[in-house]
Amino acid sequence: GHQESRDKAVVSTQSTGDHDARKAGAEVVKQVAHPLLSGLLYPALQALDEEYLSVDAQFGGVDQRKIFMFAEKYLPQLGYKKRVHFMNPMIPGLTGDKMSSSDPDSKIDLIDGPAAVKKKIKKAFCEPGNVTNNGLLSFAQYVIFPYLGKQEFEIKRKEEHGGNVSFASIEELTEAYRTEAVYPLDLKNSVAEYINQLLAPVVAEFQSKELKKLSSQAYPPVTTKGVKTPVVEAEIDISRIDIRVGRIVEIAPHPDAESLYVEKIDVGEAEPRTVISGLRHFVPLEQLQGALVAVVCNLKPANMRGIKSQGMLLCASDSEHKIVEVLRVAEGSKPGERITGEQYTNDPDKQLNPKKKIFEKVQVDLTTNEALEVTYKGEEMRTSAGPLTAPSLKQAVIR
Repeated sequence: GHQESRDKAVVSTQSTGDHDARKAGAEVVKQVAHPLLSGLLYPALQALDEEYLSVDAQFGGVDQRKIFMFAEKYLPQLGYKKRVHFMNPMIPGLTGDKMSSSDPDSKIDLIDGPAAVKKKIKKAFCEPGNVTNNGLLSFAQYVIFPYLGKQEFEIKRKEEHGGNVSFASIEELTEAYRTEAVYPLDLKNSVAEYINQLLAPVVAEFQSKELKKLSSQAYPPVTTKGVKTPVVEAEIDISRIDIRVGRIVEIAPHPDAESLYVEKIDVGEAEPRTVISGLRHFVPLEQLQGALVAVVCNLKPANMRGIKSQGMLLCASDSEHKIVEVLRVAEGSKPGERITGEQYTNDPDKQLNPKKKIFEKVQVDLTTNEALEVTYKGEEMRTSAGPLTAPSLKQAVIR
């Protein structure tokens, strides 16, 4: 109202004359020879926010300290109480640059769910051996180690990748990363796991209708009436593919094609899907009957010799396509359960656009390792019951 406008004018007039405004904004406002009026007003507006938002305290990084001192000097001159100010160290964001509220990928929010945390950390800048601009090491230092207390920071990994290892201090972890005894994926997996542990009770508390309403009021969605919002294409990775556990409940030779089977597969839906596979020359029918298999469920249905196929069985193949093996799903997996990597939990596309060849782009990074496990970019593909594997083919192509 009028009072707020008067306060803004008074603070701005009092402060700009002796350059307090320029000094206050030195670390948060771009410094130029001839400053813009907006840059001079910024410290005054932030200081007055304390009064007009009726806050008791303000929290920020140490780059805000001059603005905080500005507020402590000028608010009492207007007859308002001095507020409490808290600061924490400035740490690199997940993108390698400064952490910023305007860049969602540079930070972790208190109400980010497990999938959001994993996605952000998967994309985080984490150059091997780089310990100077490493936001994940900073998270470990300022968040995770204080959270753990006397408990050691543990990195869980397979024996062939060095086995489990733990660190009693941030110095030990930093040195191990600097010497590349700890790899980026090791650090990312552990940081994501600990952050999700820390945030779990906060996220659970925030599921209430009252808090969700409060959040939407505090951060209302931005609407641009009449302006068409561009559609942002999701990153192409294995999470775009809807791979599910299926059980073959019925199988028969295709009546019009000697190389094809017609299968009825339970993928957790009301009715089994009809899937056509070219396995007749590679796998005996009896071996497939009742088997647990991995099925791609979001390909566009295609007619195959007069019968519409509603999915595709995933198989391992040698480079010459002379040996083909149906992938094995871990016993105990349930039809309909998703098969993916731990870092790839975003919702899959409802249906893949065949023109964009998303599956083909993802497929090049699907292979089996020396332990016969199916991996995507080195990460194990699995269900809750265990890994997806090939019967015998190592370093195989997955098709």
